[in-house]
Amino acid sequence: MSRRPPALFVGDALGLDFMNSIATPIDTPVDWIDDGEGLLSWLEQARLVPADVLEGIRAQAVPGELDEVAGQARSLREWFRGFVRQHMGRPLAAEALPHLKPLNRLLERDEMFSRVSSQPESSNGHFQLQMVRRWRTSEALLMPIAEALAQLVCIEDFSNVKACDGHPCTLFFCRPHPRSRTTVVQHGDMWEPSEAGSASLPREGASRLDRRVRRRNWRKRSHAPFGSQARYGPMDDCFR
Repeated sequence: MSRRPPALFVGDALGLDFMNSIATPIDTPVDWIDDGEGLLSWLEQARLVPADVLEGIRAQAVPGELDEVAGQARSLREWFRGFVRQHMGRPLAAEALPHLKPLNRLLERDEMFSRVSSQPESSNGHFQLQMVRRWRTSEALLMPIAEALAQLVCIEDFSNVKACDGHPCTLFFCRPHPRSRTTVVQHGDMWEPSEAGSASLPREGASRLDRRVRRRNWRKRSHAPFGSQARYGPMDDCFR
């Protein structure tokens, strides 16, 4: 298994974060899902699949099975990258729907159901309607990814989706508020690892506006797994 730095979660949308699972932080491209173990690690860092589910799938998989699923994930990523590049910078039109057939076919394979469960940390009989996914096969790992891509299509304004213009950066973002115009120019060790070990902005419990304000104030800490020095300056290199 190759040694990878923490995954990047800087797109402000999980669908874009998935596209950013291959990136060039300095000069050498890093693919966080280039094999089965990489896919499991990325899903855990993205908090898309519970850790116990990942362990169960890892234990039951036959040799090569997870690598094959990772290959499917990479194919999905590159197909969706083409879709985003074709439609970003303007609102999605109804004419884009036929181009989403591959994504809809994948979503049709999902196995989810709802059930009544107790609310976390509740002892007074309060219940909630919980959506639960069946993890029958390792290919089910693709389902939360497909859902994240679908949410990007249905929720985000594609007018705000931008690709970094800095060479050789390949990152995609939802463009922040114009007043938040400070970011990292060199995409090396630019974000502080979260509790899950991923390089990201604070996300839990934060509104989109709050996250963007935090983006403006975010600063590099002392650790440097890439051995690089990040420079902070105008956002023009990443958002034009």
